[in-house]
Amino acid sequence: MVMSKWIRQAHRWLSLAFTITVVANFVVRGFGEPPAWVTYAPLLPLFLLLFSGLYMFVLPHAAKWRSQAEVGAQG
Repeated sequence: MVMSKWIRQAHRWLSLAFTITVVANFVVRGFGEPPAWVTYAPLLPLFLLLFSGLYMFVLPHAAKWRSQAEVGAQG
């Protein structure tokens, strides 16, 4: 249960980091062509958001599968 809370909190902070990097990207583009690292900066938080989001998406389904497996093993 502690891991799930940690993943949710990390997902929230990653979404904030992603939003900040996207906004910074647009601000820097207002001054001209940005360096490559600015352009690609949002990809790291986005990549990590993908995994934490998939984990949170599968978590309720996995709990259901585990409970069905326990019922099947007992009966």
